[in-house]
Amino acid sequence: MSTQTAGDLTSSFAPLSGARKFRNQLVRVLVYLAFIIAIIPLAWVLFTVVTKGIGLVLSLDWWTESQRNIGPRDYGGGAGAAIQGSLIQVGIAALIAVPIGVLGGIFLVEYSDKKLTRPMSFMTDILTGIPSIVSGLFIYALLITTLGLQRMGFAVSLALTLLMIPVVVRGTEEMLRIVPNELREASYALGVPRYRTILKVVIPTAISGIITAVMLGVARIMGETAPLLILVGYTASYNANPFSGEQSALPLMIKVEYGNPLPPGQERAWAAALTLILIVLVLNIGARLISRYSGVKK
Repeated sequence: MSTQTAGDLTSSFAPLSGARKFRNQLVRVLVYLAFIIAIIPLAWVLFTVVTKGIGLVLSLDWWTESQRNIGPRDYGGGAGAAIQGSLIQVGIAALIAVPIGVLGGIFLVEYSDKKLTRPMSFMTDILTGIPSIVSGLFIYALLITTLGLQRMGFAVSLALTLLMIPVVVRGTEEMLRIVPNELREASYALGVPRYRTILKVVIPTAISGIITAVMLGVARIMGETAPLLILVGYTASYNANPFSGEQSALPLMIKVEYGNPLPPGQERAWAAALTLILIVLVLNIGARLISRYSGVKK
């Protein structure tokens, strides 16, 4: 067996040559430059939305009032009905998509039935790339054209569910693959059945990442407009029933108000866009807090 001398160890930590130092600094500069180029559009968008929409968002009426009896030339009004509609539609979609997506991710990782996992993985990849308008058209053809149901908020939720499921499946799958196999093997060695190992060991270990995957799915569907345009009509009034009548939502409100070229409409459109960003931000902060205080305690 060969041994390294002190000279060999010293040479292995020799200082970088001039050419290597130059290449190292060049790559570092390029990385920082790429980061700056990527962050400039994001900062620009956020700055524009905040400066144009902050005036209405700071008003309490914006969060509680609707656009009922507010004309195109009238200033003021609120996004209460749109906020309510978005939360209801996304909430229903999440209630359906999260259990299906998490269970699907668990099945892909924890069970080795290749006859089922391969087709399921393939279909998940297909669903990931489906445009939102296609999911809206599918639900329209199924519920409205075939079954004869009316346009409603619940139909929007079903279309959003199709968009959210693959995000949750893939996110859950990746988080579960990170869990060390030693934890599973230790549980099996103690005679714990597979389902209890998954519930008591695997999921608590990966719960932070699973919650992050769920929030990515929520962020994915929160701003979708195409299913709303196809499956539900816009209303300026409150409607908390997703199974009957027209129902507003923030993306629909942005579209309607931005179509108003007058200053009041433009102001409400930017305020609605800022409201949508703030809601997604609050949901992500809440998810991080939940993931921090849940799961395995060290």
